[in-house]
Formats: sequence, C-alpha cells, structure tokens
Amino acid sequence: MIITFVNSLLPSSHDDYDVDVDVDADVVNNLISGIDDISILYTFSTLEYLLKDVRVIYLKDIEISIRPLIFISAKEGDMTSVPRWISIILSEQGVVEIHDDDQLSYIKRALNRERISPTHEVSTIEPDFYARVNNYLRTIEDKDRESLIVSLNPFIASRLQKIVKLSASSPLVPELEEKLSLEEKLLYENFHNMTSNFKKLVLKIE
Repeated sequence: MIITFVNSLLPSSHDDYDVDVDVDADVVNNLISGIDDISILYTFSTLEYLLKDVRVIYLKDIEISIRPLIFISAKEGDMTSVPRWISIILSEQGVVEIHDDDQLSYIKRALNRERISPTHEVSTIEPDFYARVNNYLRTIEDKDRESLIVSLNPFIASRLQKIVKLSASSPLVPELEEKLSLEEKLLYENFHNMTSNFKKLVLKIE
C-alpha cells in the first residue's frame, strides 16, 4: 500500500512531459532532468515524513507481527507512537485514532505568513511542508480538499515568483535556504544555474 502511494508521486518517464517548444535540446534535457530531480527529492521528503513517529490511541485490541520490521501489541485505550505510514493504514482500518498536531491550522498559518510577507521576501516554511500538506489532503473530504487547494494555489504562485526573481540575481544563501522547503531549495538552485547559463550564452561569456 505504502509503496503504491510513493510510486504515485513520481512521473513514470520523460515521456510524461509534453515539451512543444523550439529550443536547444540540451536546454530541454536539463529542464526535464531538473524536474526529475525535484520529483525524486519530493518523494524522499515524503518518505522521511511518513517514517516519523506519531502518537496514536488504539480503538481495539490488536497484535501485529511482521518480524523483524513490525511488532505491535496493544490494548484498547493504549497510547503509543508508531511510524506515520503505519498509523495511516491502521486509522483507515478503524484500529487507531491519530493524535497529531492540527494540520489545517499549521497549513493556514503558513499561508497567512506568505500572504502578508513583502513582495521581495519569502516567508519561512518547514523543509517537509509540502509532504505534510499532501498527506493532509489525502485524509480530508473532497469538498474540503478542493477548498484548500484553491487557497494553496496563490501561496505556491507567490513563492514561485519570488524564487524565480531571487534566483536570477543571486545564488542561494544560508539565510534564504532556511526559509525554503527541500523541493524549493533544489528549484532555486536549478533556476539560478539556468539563468546563469543563459546569461553566458547570450552574452558569449566563456
């Protein structure tokens, strides 16, 4: 189940990208390679998030033994910590109730910080922010999911605009790096490298 979930996050091949622009083949290949790198990094970020422990309360007695990987023995009402990916499966089966931070409030705080931030500054988000968002989106009803996605679109657009503008003028510095998610850091570096190469190309700089 969890492997199917993770595999769904990655494009199956370069054929999934529809590139219909008359530009240098190397530029296209570099762009596709950059997208692939970000996809892979996003997947690892998601895996890291899913492997973190989360507290659960057991709604019924349970004993699971898949040695040496998994051993759970708990009574109804017990509270323990288990990896998040296990908690998701058990929650879907009605075995546990996940006791986690209020994810919706966490997301909304991030959206509000970005909304009120200056046009030349990126607000701070956690390295695994997008992994947490996507995990939350998978747990809510369709109507709530659609509403949250509508709110996330301007948030992402705002951050992308700032990353593109900042990366065109300077490399990634520690002060800015600590404000970005893992995926955004790589995106910034890719944009910076591409704009630097473009400047060298059009200005014939060796």
